Amino acid sequence: MYWVAPRHLAGDDGRLYDTVAHTLTELGWNSLAIVRGRRVPDEASEDRQVLRSIVLHISPDTLRWAQWVLPDEPFHLGNLPIAWQVSARTDTSSPLAQWSAYFTPDVPGEVLADFLFALDARDKPAVSRGGPELVLDAVTAHGWLRDIDAPRAGAVDPTFASHVHLGEVPPLIQDADPLSLVAEPDEPVRAGWQAWAEPMLGAGYLWAASFGASVPQDLVAAFADSLSSTAPVLRRVLPESTQERLLRAPAG
Repeated sequence: MYWVAPRHLAGDDGRLYDTVAHTLTELGWNSLAIVRGRRVPDEASEDRQVLRSIVLHISPDTLRWAQWVLPDEPFHLGNLPIAWQVSARTDTSSPLAQWSAYFTPDVPGEVLADFLFALDARDKPAVSRGGPELVLDAVTAHGWLRDIDAPRAGAVDPTFASHVHLGEVPPLIQDADPLSLVAEPDEPVRAGWQAWAEPMLGAGYLWAASFGASVPQDLVAAFADSLSSTAPVLRRVLPESTQERLLRAPAG
């Protein structure tokens, strides 16, 4: 076990599901496993072919939920598969999410946990508080630098490995605002926050996260604040692409 920093390059320790599921259990969310597969008559249970499996966690008020979708052939973000999808709605009369956020493997589990704690604490999880400056203030308070080309829409860590940026939302990101999904050519689209780590330019992403245009700014700020935190995190497994860039000290 090592204490390592910076956390935005520390990976998920191979425990992203366990870390987040434990957090949701602490918050009192209920879990439900949805399994779809193929089974022939008289087949033993251990021989059953599971084609898809989703674990769904739902808050007690059913206004917010989180899905572990990695085994379910999810779509990709930055060439990485989506692991967790978190959603919220305005009221229980509609089954549709007002917004969704997506996280790939190697997003630090502590960061996603802090995002979920902030989400759980909200009485109205689909109502935004504040503006984009909340997100930028959160990371610059920890030493990140504003993007020279877009100082009001992006920031990067001092090593230029990890980024947060407010811009066009990637395809397939779900959002209740129709302007986020359909726009005529030459028309501006609703912007959403994107975050990613690319330790070496052109060598691929370590992790990526995408927030729909309707995700409340203060919730994205909670994610950004935890992501850029200078506090070290415990790790047994270090990402291959960043282990030489991490400061580490033996734990215990």
